[in-house]
Amino acid sequence: MSYNTIIFEEAEGIATITINRPKSLNALNTEVFGELTPLLEDISKNEGIRVLIITGAGEKAFVAGADISELAELNALQGKYFSKTGHDCMGKLQELPIPVIAAVNGFALGGGLELALACDFIYASENAKFGLPEITLGLIPGFGGTQRLVRIVGRNIAKEMIFTGKTISAEEARGLGVVNKVIPQASLLEETNKTAKSIAQKGKVSLNAAKHAVNKGADVDLATGCSIEIDAFGLCMASEDAREGTTAFLEKGKPNFKGNLKG
Repeated sequence: MSYNTIIFEEAEGIATITINRPKSLNALNTEVFGELTPLLEDISKNEGIRVLIITGAGEKAFVAGADISELAELNALQGKYFSKTGHDCMGKLQELPIPVIAAVNGFALGGGLELALACDFIYASENAKFGLPEITLGLIPGFGGTQRLVRIVGRNIAKEMIFTGKTISAEEARGLGVVNKVIPQASLLEETNKTAKSIAQKGKVSLNAAKHAVNKGADVDLATGCSIEIDAFGLCMASEDAREGTTAFLEKGKPNFKGNLKG
């Protein structure tokens, strides 16, 4: 399938989506969401894909935000629908049954930071910048920024960033726990792919179970979270990958995981 605003590639169990509007610094608009959301749905059903990487075209921006030229024309009802469209896309990304890595290669502002936060973790180039500057436009983050950022950095830091609209460096973002690793730009995709390949060699059922346990357990009490983990562990034992992994360990071999989510 061909796309106007994104590039999709797949090789060796790793899919890569590149937001491809470099002249607009890869800004998110209705067309991007219209292509990205159904693609994420297709990826969720594709048993051959084990890891997803999301990045931006060019060297300046991952995603510099929502497309202001489109925002400026919206009325209240249209604005609510646009926000809901973005939320639906971010939610689908967060709930993908496979790990998702954001390779942030430049500006990740507004919707760009929100897109990255919906991924499982973030690798950033040294020139990357992060922020939620919507307040400078008389707006607030509209694609989950007020909710996902606070769960990573805490209320006070999140409020400061949202209320001021300030931009922080990749190293500052790493210090706050937003970014996992800061990498020279020339090596960003290479390093991200190394991690993706390592993950892709693991069992798909156990990766899904681990992601589910972390995501669903993060915002509940400890007892409930442990119950979620117990159920997820039991699900892993029902997979052929559990037998493959334990047998390979006992026989001092390397496992060849072939399990899938369809049973």
